[in-house]
Amino acid sequence: MNPMEQVLYEVKKTIVGQDALLERMLVALLSDGHILVEGVPGLAKTLAVKSLAGAIGGQFNRVQFTPDLVPADIVGTRVYHQRTGEFETSLGPVFTNLLLADEINRAPAKVQSALLEVMQEHQVTIGRETHRVPRPFLVMATQNPIETEGTYPLPEAQVDRFMMKVLVDYPSPTEEFVIVERAISATPATQAILDLDQLADMQAKVRGVYVDPALIEYSVRLTAATRRPAEVGLGELTRYVTFGASPRASINLVLAARALAFVRGRDYTIPQDLTDLALDVLRHRVVLSYEALSDDITADAVLTWVLGALPTPETPARGERPLIR
Repeated sequence: MNPMEQVLYEVKKTIVGQDALLERMLVALLSDGHILVEGVPGLAKTLAVKSLAGAIGGQFNRVQFTPDLVPADIVGTRVYHQRTGEFETSLGPVFTNLLLADEINRAPAKVQSALLEVMQEHQVTIGRETHRVPRPFLVMATQNPIETEGTYPLPEAQVDRFMMKVLVDYPSPTEEFVIVERAISATPATQAILDLDQLADMQAKVRGVYVDPALIEYSVRLTAATRRPAEVGLGELTRYVTFGASPRASINLVLAARALAFVRGRDYTIPQDLTDLALDVLRHRVVLSYEALSDDITADAVLTWVLGALPTPETPARGERPLIR
């Protein structure tokens, strides 16, 4: 069995449903990306990250973002010890493998910037010392779409740093029945399926997954179509899109598709890997106009039209052998 399937199986002993979220968390973990999750409270987002950390033998930290946080609360600071007369560095909760940044839009801009800096650089400078965060390092930030009072929405340039934005919906009645059933019974502890060295080895294998040039061209054309929809016969969308996706979207789409192929047991990517992840990689990178908001047009609707207008590439067959048995 593919080790990634084993990790998913172990996590699903605790988490009911949320298959898309769990799969995309693995994709981000394997490709050194970060995820922004939007969903109402109570949908097991925290439990999902904690269970994944347990399944890979990693450390998990959670930060509840509030308006009174300062950057030192998350990255650390230098503490003066009166007895010794020296300063000692106290590292913050970002020094972990999986970090849950709960309700990131409740924190002020300075705190958001401090977190996004460590996400990009994988290091923190405190005083004159630079400290690298552990590897692997995955940030899963959440946003509550209900409340807007007392929030500080992430600027587009900062949202662009996230590899994917995943929308989490309510469970089905059947799934919710199982959730309640498990909540009132003893839940088994998550067992470590991998250690961090094995995960690092898998990240190296993901970098070797084959991506056909036709798929790279498709990702570039898809991203370009969000900027200039008229070029793919969707001139009516021009008034709805203020800014399209940046080149970072093309890069992340290919990186994520490569990791998804590995999760699904292949050493080569196929067009479906890109199309399955297109909405998650692109939805937070498309800036809609006020006209789109007034007409109730969402980024997902725009992207669905763009995906339908672009022909899916045909790639040469690479065999059907699974990557790992």
